[in-house]
Amino acid sequence: MQHLFSPEGEGALARTLQHRPLLAFDFDGTLTPIVARPNDAHLSKGVSARLATLAAHLPVAIVTGRSIDDVRGRLGFEPRFIVGNHGAEEEGRAAATGEQSEALSRLRLRLHERLPALSAAGVTVEDKGHSMALHYRLSRSRERAIQLITELLADHGDALRVFGGKLVINVVPSLAPDKAVAVRALVHRSGVPCAIFAGDDVNDEPVFATAPSGWLTIRVGRDDPRSKAQWFLDSPGEMALLLERMLSLLAPR
Repeated sequence: MQHLFSPEGEGALARTLQHRPLLAFDFDGTLTPIVARPNDAHLSKGVSARLATLAAHLPVAIVTGRSIDDVRGRLGFEPRFIVGNHGAEEEGRAAATGEQSEALSRLRLRLHERLPALSAAGVTVEDKGHSMALHYRLSRSRERAIQLITELLADHGDALRVFGGKLVINVVPSLAPDKAVAVRALVHRSGVPCAIFAGDDVNDEPVFATAPSGWLTIRVGRDDPRSKAQWFLDSPGEMALLLERMLSLLAPR
């Protein structure tokens, strides 16, 4: 990866914007810093205002691990698309059914039965409808928290997919679309030839790894040298600068 704010990165950004791409962004850790308590996260006024202006020019999508209802009120503007639950939730698309739904229901029951032990270990369970998240950011013994979560999910079966994140373990139906599938679908729906996608975590890597030629992918943070993103920003603090640069490049000559 190279820093996006380099001569090569700026050139790639300008060339991609010439094709009028979909602009797709993760939320936590990308548009806004990760916070200890997820409910405290909101976009800054500066980022929100720039996104609103960009949305008047290009299709803008928020593609997040949060539920759609959760993230919508945290944005301060209305994007064309919101995809939630790591790609599993999209407005107008039905939730998982059959074995997939039953597997999530069984997991809910198991989590409820083990809730006292999870709470004692500092694990917070977040039920997002289409997926589950087990946060251990506030745990005083993260090794113990991970051990407990691992034991609880050991026999989750083929109907569920488990993947990590930044101090969280996520569970989604195994047949649910991931972010890569979701962003490709949004590109098709928008009638545009390509996308610019920015994310920061494990659930964003499928987009980075499978992005077609002509897409521009950005990882926020350089903490994973194995990332398949083409470019990086140092932190969410550089996001306002990126959005401002996009607006400048889109301005009439």
